[in-house]
Amino acid sequence: MTKKSVLITGCSSGIGLCVAKGLAQRGYRVFATARQKSDVEKLNALGIDGLESFLLDLTDSVSIDNAVKEALQRSGGTLYGLFNNGAYGQPGAVEDLRREVLRAQFETNLFGWLELTNKVVPVMRKQGYGRIVQNSSILGFMALPFRGAYNASKYALEGLSDTLRLELHGTGIFVSIVEPGPVESRFRANSFKYFKENIDWDNSPFAAVYYKTERRLSHKGPVMPFTLPPEAVLKKVMHALESKRPKIRYYVTVPTYVFGFLRRVLPYRAMDWLLRKAADKGSYDKSSPGNQPTDL
Repeated sequence: MTKKSVLITGCSSGIGLCVAKGLAQRGYRVFATARQKSDVEKLNALGIDGLESFLLDLTDSVSIDNAVKEALQRSGGTLYGLFNNGAYGQPGAVEDLRREVLRAQFETNLFGWLELTNKVVPVMRKQGYGRIVQNSSILGFMALPFRGAYNASKYALEGLSDTLRLELHGTGIFVSIVEPGPVESRFRANSFKYFKENIDWDNSPFAAVYYKTERRLSHKGPVMPFTLPPEAVLKKVMHALESKRPKIRYYVTVPTYVFGFLRRVLPYRAMDWLLRKAADKGSYDKSSPGNQPTDL
C-alpha cells in the first residue's frame, strides 16, 4: 500500500519536528523540510522510517519551487497533505516596527506560505483530494501588546485561509487552521533574538518595558500554567488529516479555548481591558528561555 505523503515546513525543532516524527511513526511518508542544511542533516540522521528531509526556505521562491518539485518527484507526483508551520515572531511595539522589519515578518509567515500553498493546490486539484493544515496561533484571533508584527501576519493568514477554504469547496481539498496557545517550544527564545536585532530599544518610548522584559526572559523559572507539549498539536493535525469531516479550526491549550470564548461574548472595551491586564501581569514571560511556551 502506498503511503500518504505530507509536506511539512519548519521541522528543525518544536511543533514541526514533533509532527514530522509523529506522522512518520503513524505510517505517513513525511517530507520534513528546514531552511538550514545542518538541520536537514540532523533530520535525515534520525533514521525514522518514512521521514525524509530536504531544504525549504520560505523567503526564497527558488527554494520553494525546488522543494515542491523534490517532494513530487519522490512521491510519484502526488501529495496528500501540506502542514504549513515554519514561522517566527518579531516582538516590538507597532510604532517601533520599521517597514523592512514588518516586510520580513510577512515574507516568512505569510508570503512564503501563500506561494508554497499555491504550488501544491493544483496538484491536489488534479488528484481530486488533499488536506491543507495551517498552523496559526491564539494570536491569530486576539491581539496582545508588543506582538503587532506577529499578530498581523497571523490575522492575515487566517483571512487568506478562510477565503481559500470557501474557494476550494467541492474540490475534495480541505483547509484547516490550528490555533495553539502556550506550547513548549524554542519559539520565544528565537523571537527574542529578532527583538534585539530589529528594535531600537534606547530610542523607544517603551524602553523601560523592553528592559524589564529582557530581565524576565533571562530569568529561569517554571513553565507557565496550561503549557502543553507539542504532541497536543500533533493530535489536532492528525485529526485534520484523517477525519472525513475535518474541523475548520482547532484550538490547542486552555488559554485558546478561554480567550476564544471571551472574544465572542465580551464587548471590545472589556476585551481590551482583559488583554492589557494579561500583558501587564507578565505571566507569559516567566518561563525558562530554553523551554519557552510558543506565541504567548
